[in-house]
Amino acid sequence: QQAYVANSGLGDATLTAVNVAADGTATFSATAAYPMPTSFMQIARINSVDVGVGSSVRKMPALVQSTFKVTKVSGYWNKTMTLYGTQFGQTKAKPLMTISYNYNGYGDPKGYGTTTVSTINGSTKTVVQKQVCTTSTVDSFNNLPSGAITQTSGSNKYVTTCADTFYPANGAGAVIDVSQMDQLYLQMDVPSGNPKVLKSNDPNTSNRLYIGTSANDMPEVATGQKVDIFTSVPCGQTGYQAWEDGGNPVPAPVSNADFFYNVTGKCAFNQRPSETVLTQ
Repeated sequence: QQAYVANSGLGDATLTAVNVAADGTATFSATAAYPMPTSFMQIARINSVDVGVGSSVRKMPALVQSTFKVTKVSGYWNKTMTLYGTQFGQTKAKPLMTISYNYNGYGDPKGYGTTTVSTINGSTKTVVQKQVCTTSTVDSFNNLPSGAITQTSGSNKYVTTCADTFYPANGAGAVIDVSQMDQLYLQMDVPSGNPKVLKSNDPNTSNRLYIGTSANDMPEVATGQKVDIFTSVPCGQTGYQAWEDGGNPVPAPVSNADFFYNVTGKCAFNQRPSETVLTQ
């Protein structure tokens, strides 16, 4: 109504439909009508002609916050994943979060270690999650603790258990405010790998990233694609992602990946611009 009147619209503007889908996408429809007075047609006693217009618009919610939580990291190679963001009106990307992994050097077939998740605010780095994995040899795989990882090499049996500590204790992981970010991308640095740097926005290396809806359904990013982090993080539900750090060629099943984490998005309309589409 306000836009109609502000543009010198005559007659009545009416909102006819509002629909909000499960993913938060909102669709609005409206009509406007005006009985246009006639001049010459009044000879035929047609004093007015109804003129009308219909319009619809669709708007999707935008990502304003993302929460990262490590589930399992493995391998002999140390590596670090960093979330970079570029604010609106700026050109230089700044680190917002890091997930660093250090191999414990135990020598088991797969290799496990310690993973540290930290948020970054300017020059301040804050640890929010630490996962410590410990491996030992056992005589049998009987009576293992829940979540234990078993491996066999020759006659040796290995059991790995991982313990998570959150800071604070009731924390959810790395909670990142991205409401002021125009661009986001993930970068994996693997000093011993080949390639050594993997980026979600680099078509040459993004195919080492897996994105899915469950731990068992994580398709590999197609070769030659740039990943839009804003759309790959789901709103209000848990998404699953993983990286192949370079030890295996791709394409390959997600079971070959080494770096697993969950990410949850919070979306809204009023904090970050999102695309509005005129559909009618």
